[in-house]
Amino acid sequence: MMKKVTVLGGSGFVGSSVIARLDQAGYQVKVLTRRREQAKHLILLPNVQVVEANIHEPAALKAQLQGSDVVINLIGILHQTRDNGFEKMHHQFPRRVAQLCDELHIPRLLHMSALQASVNGPSEYLRSKAAGDLAVMEFSKKLHVTIFRPSVIFGTRDRFINLFAKLIQVVPVLALAMPQAKFQPIWVEDVAAAMVNSVEESATYGKTYELGGPAIMTLQQIIEAVMNTIHVQRPILGLNLKMSLMQGSFMQKLPIKLLSRDNVKSMQVDNVCQQPMANELCVVPTDMFAVISGYLVKNNPRGAYDQFRAAAGRVINARR
Repeated sequence: MMKKVTVLGGSGFVGSSVIARLDQAGYQVKVLTRRREQAKHLILLPNVQVVEANIHEPAALKAQLQGSDVVINLIGILHQTRDNGFEKMHHQFPRRVAQLCDELHIPRLLHMSALQASVNGPSEYLRSKAAGDLAVMEFSKKLHVTIFRPSVIFGTRDRFINLFAKLIQVVPVLALAMPQAKFQPIWVEDVAAAMVNSVEESATYGKTYELGGPAIMTLQQIIEAVMNTIHVQRPILGLNLKMSLMQGSFMQKLPIKLLSRDNVKSMQVDNVCQQPMANELCVVPTDMFAVISGYLVKNNPRGAYDQFRAAAGRVINARR
């Protein structure tokens, strides 16, 4: 059994679920993070070691990967910054990781990409993801490489469903970029299960997997589902491509980046799978509606009131 797993990007949304499953499966897990405080929720897991390290310093990264049986790379960004651009994070970094796995004789590498990654993609994000995939696969004759390309991922700590839920509650009208863009939302726990199940599954070696949920939905349908879940209705003003690009150009200049011009370009391609979930991953995708009500309702005033009322009713009934 491959016991020692090092996870890059493990303190994030997807990483937290992956690490919890690795821990449950009995792997010895090392999480590399810039700030140990960001991964404090993982420290209490019995088989997890959280190490503060600068993964962009080649010598430090090599030292931390030494002795690993498996490396899982979850590093990715949706918005570029002056220090961390798509080329650096999605292409050059995965290449360096694969090179180090080869040098250190680490046999197994799992790499997180993105659905519709393509060298001819309409956005820099998708093109950089494709470049990273190609760079990693160059080592597939020396390493057991598996690449995962998920659609948009949802879950308790996501920055997608939660973001729209908060936005809906504060704006009178929702100006929505690319309302007819298609997605196949997948639950974070299903993504984590697919990755962990593949660690020692030889049938996954050298393959690239698309990960999507059971339903294909437009962005507007997703937003309407969120509205129905939190019991808050807002008019939706759908923007055409030109207006969507203008909105992206404006919003990418804000201190908190919710949308960029490059994000809009990514949505020009339907974010849906071309094939069903592979049998060797042993995952049956979970319906989005069965999950989001569990975490969205608790995070809005109406839901909090309903929960309080239900709890009060249980107390009263218990006293009778």
